[in-house]
Amino acid sequence: MMKLYDLEPSGNCYKVRLFAALAGLPLEIEAVDFLAGEHKGERLAALNPWGELPILEDGKLVLRDSQAILVYLAGRYGGEAWWPGEAHLQGEVMQWLSVAANEIQHGPNAARLVDKFGYALDKALALERSERILRLLDDHLATHQWLAAGRPTIAECAVFPYLAVAWEGGVDPRPYQHVNAWMERIKALPGFQPMPGV
Repeated sequence: MMKLYDLEPSGNCYKVRLFAALAGLPLEIEAVDFLAGEHKGERLAALNPWGELPILEDGKLVLRDSQAILVYLAGRYGGEAWWPGEAHLQGEVMQWLSVAANEIQHGPNAARLVDKFGYALDKALALERSERILRLLDDHLATHQWLAAGRPTIAECAVFPYLAVAWEGGVDPRPYQHVNAWMERIKALPGFQPMPGV
C-alpha cells in the first residue's frame, strides 16, 4: 500500500488525501511530528532532503511536492477522469496546479501561516494577492463549472484546500459567489473528505 507522510492541518498534505478519497485509492497515513522537527530528521530527510511534507512512498518510488504527487497518482491510478490524456487538457490542468503553487501558496496560504501558525510573513501582501486570485478565479468560474477539462480533475484537489480554509488567515471568500458555488460542488463529490477547518 502507498504511504503518505502527513501533517493533518497542512493544505498541501490534504491535497493528496483529498484526491485519494475522491479516486478511491488506499493510502496509509503516517502522521509526522512537525513541531518536534521529525520532517527534518534523518529518516525523512533521506526521503526528502527539502525537509517538507507531504512525501509519498509507492513501492520504491518516493515523491515530494503535492502537485507532483497529484500528477503521479492521477496518471498512475486515477485514469483520464482526473488527468486527461490530451495534451491541451493536460495544459489546462497544469495551469491551475501552477496557480496552486504560486498565487494561492503566496496569497491565502501565506495569510493563514501568519494568523494560524505565527509565521513572519507580509500579511498585507498576502491579503492583496488573495484578493487578486479570488477575483480571477471567480471570473473563470462564472463561465466554467470546473477549473479545467469541463469536469473535476486534480486541478480541484490542488486549488480547493487553501481556499476552503482561507478564513483561518482572515481571507473571506464569501463575496465570490462563483468560487463558493464551486467549493460546494467539490464538497458534493462522491468520496469527499474534509480537513480540519473545512
